[in-house]
Amino acid sequence: MSKFHMGSTSKMETKVSRVFLFLSLALIVAPCFASAQVPARPEILVLGTYHMANPGHDIHSSQTDDVTSPARQREIVRLIDVLTQFQPTKIAIEANIGSLRAQREYGDYVAGKYALTANEIDQIGFRLAKKLGCPSIYPVDENGDFPFYRVRNYAIANGKKEQFEASQNAVGARVRTDDAFLANHTVLEMLMHVNSDSSVAMAVGEYYTGFMPFGEPFEYAGPDLIASWFQRNLRIYHNIRALITSPSDRILVIYGSGHLGWLRQIVSQDPAVRLRTLNELVAEKSYRSSRKLLVLNRART
Repeated sequence: MSKFHMGSTSKMETKVSRVFLFLSLALIVAPCFASAQVPARPEILVLGTYHMANPGHDIHSSQTDDVTSPARQREIVRLIDVLTQFQPTKIAIEANIGSLRAQREYGDYVAGKYALTANEIDQIGFRLAKKLGCPSIYPVDENGDFPFYRVRNYAIANGKKEQFEASQNAVGARVRTDDAFLANHTVLEMLMHVNSDSSVAMAVGEYYTGFMPFGEPFEYAGPDLIASWFQRNLRIYHNIRALITSPSDRILVIYGSGHLGWLRQIVSQDPAVRLRTLNELVAEKSYRSSRKLLVLNRART
């Protein structure tokens, strides 16, 4: 009886050992198999921002405070710290494609011969590129038609002036609300707000509510404006995509928030790349910080 029991135990242990070996091999091979099935894709993070220098080029321009003040500069440092996690290999900016000015200024900044302006290209793009040792910065902007007054004139001529003005007043009210938010929050908090899914959806939706109703067969004033805006953003994305030279590229795109929803939509629909967001980076940094704190607390106990 004892001999039989010992033999059964030995066979059982052998079976358990084989199962354990099989599972161990599966755990080793599975990630390799998965990585072979899912090739690496370049990542693109579109950072929508308010215009820090407030150039007044938009139909509804923000009223911002001085980003070069000591308090705001400390906030910019915090923002750069978050963006550093993305480790961009290239930084694309809202400057005319082919322009040498931004690249010259960036080179002078690295050499200590250029003082940063309030523009977000300088405050975010130049600072981050220098910190990461990027050899260059990449202008990708493409100008396009924005027939705002054609739509406005159509509305006036067709008894829809009040409807048009109401839609534009709603946009202006949203911009003022954003200005008030910035006045009581940090730069990072403001950009998290601007880059949130709800803000992005609202900004894109304003084009449809504000322009789509104004037109008719043979005079598609509003739809033509939206089509022109989308075309411009498609061309911008073409320029961004042309920067990709490796599956491991990570491209940070710094652009006015009016482009954000459109560029994000275009990037998300391109199967060759992976879309990243600012709020993902913040969440990842918070998680890592929490884990680090947990490990430290455990070490002390």
